Amino acid sequence: MRDFGTIIEIGDVLVSEDVILEYFACDYAVCKGKCCIIGDSGAPLKEEELEPLERDYEVFAPLMREEGRAAVSAKGFFEVDRDGDLVTPLVPGSEECAFCHFGADGSCYCAIERQFDKGLCRFKKPISCSLYPIRVVDLGGGRVGLNLHRWDICRDAFEKGRREGTRVYQFLRGPLTEAFGQEFYSALSEAARMLIAAS
Repeated sequence: MRDFGTIIEIGDVLVSEDVILEYFACDYAVCKGKCCIIGDSGAPLKEEELEPLERDYEVFAPLMREEGRAAVSAKGFFEVDRDGDLVTPLVPGSEECAFCHFGADGSCYCAIERQFDKGLCRFKKPISCSLYPIRVVDLGGGRVGLNLHRWDICRDAFEKGRREGTRVYQFLRGPLTEAFGQEFYSALSEAARMLIAAS
């Protein structure tokens, strides 16, 4: 039987202990955005993200590859994966998110975020992308679970976090606060302090 470890409950959010105890710091110089071009399906989308995604499309579409724009034309701004979840569309015949933008050196970026950083988009990118390697699971009844997703392509990020002493919840302070609020993050930090002291 698998040991799920300690679960931290903050309001309607259940947080796996791995989110607190594991180390992580994205090492983009090494991975070059592989998480955007490798995977079984696109990035998870919330229903409320669909309208701003469509609204800002004309702003970030020029940065996308032609294949990405063709995927959006054929599929729309989202598709439903095999688990029945809303996700960003993939370029047909590949694992590449349609909203990718590639630099001259082949590094992959998010076309949406690139334009957001220039002040041209109001929508930054799907919150699921910002929260990675945390995955949000709908538990029903308004409750959600935050679990750590382990992926071989992020091995260097786990190692970098360990070297720098940065834990997952610390690295993702901004996205966690954006998604769940400052009060949640403060409570999570306090719970982390106690859990780490006891471990």
